Amino acid sequence: VQRQADPRAPRRRVYDDPEVVALRNHLREHNGMNGLEICDPSEVKRAARIFRRDGFVVVRDLLTSNELDDWREGCARVLRQILEIPGRDGRKFLNETNRLPHRYSYGSSSASRQLLHDPAWASKVDLPTTTPILTEIFSTRDYLVVGSGGDLCLPGAIEYQHLHTDGSEIGELPPSRIAQALSLGVEIERDAESGELDASSQRRVVERTTPMLIINFLMTDLTWENGPIRQIPATQGSAFDPPLPEEEPEWMRLSTLVGAPAGAGVFRDNRAWHGATPNLSREIRAMPNVEYAPPWIADVREFRQTMPHEIWETLSPRGQHISRHLKTDPGEWPLGAGVMHPLASERLKAKETQP
Repeated sequence: VQRQADPRAPRRRVYDDPEVVALRNHLREHNGMNGLEICDPSEVKRAARIFRRDGFVVVRDLLTSNELDDWREGCARVLRQILEIPGRDGRKFLNETNRLPHRYSYGSSSASRQLLHDPAWASKVDLPTTTPILTEIFSTRDYLVVGSGGDLCLPGAIEYQHLHTDGSEIGELPPSRIAQALSLGVEIERDAESGELDASSQRRVVERTTPMLIINFLMTDLTWENGPIRQIPATQGSAFDPPLPEEEPEWMRLSTLVGAPAGAGVFRDNRAWHGATPNLSREIRAMPNVEYAPPWIADVREFRQTMPHEIWETLSPRGQHISRHLKTDPGEWPLGAGVMHPLASERLKAKETQP
């Protein structure tokens, strides 16, 4: 979501405009995180350590060539559905899914808020490359799928997106969350009289137990010019808000995942600061995702049924298990699933008119 305008953006969305060319030259020389670590899928413990340290980790080769082609086709197909909608007064929407121009959210564009009704997304919830890493991070095989969507930016997205998080801290410590912290080796002390965790222990539990993990899968190589996502390391436990665009230091604007290859995934703690960057190339940068949570999340939130039972039946037994809270009853279709529109009012209207 864009909360603040980018005061340093070029004034025109023209590929060879002098201000765009100047920004492109600057990014060619400086864009990219120094020392970006990219893991192999086999480096399970290393990936988990980096994730806990930095709030994100890049892992290559998560998708086979067939899986990558399948998801690319799905991303292009859904984007066509969004772009086929006529704009107001003959123009394209300037506030596309509550984002800056030329940026879209796959999940937010759907009236169901998810893409789990689409086989291209649903079939990726359980992969042999991601399951071991998720199990290590959550310290259990009983983690849950809680959503699937992702985002993309088109050529002409010249602004930086405001640094943000994808969700605030839940602020609740059910016994199951404390148990996960203990399994991760977190030291816990309790008040002698009340038996409640002391303030330091509460803080350690919150810092070490992410309420949501998002894997963004890369459909293209992330380059210095095609809108690579930027991540600010070790911000997942920050008590501060991200800086406003006018206050953001240059190193944060350049802290991007340049070099992450197509077929890789970015495992992200949803609390870590991140943001989109200008796409000054001539290609679309798409990052569909799958969203996961630890089992204790079921103690503090309700689930919306966004995966058709018929799709759920096509999943592996493990995929069915971790998606069980999201599936509909047999014969039922999720409310709003399959209706794509960039305006929230139109998505709401579609849901209200469905039988």
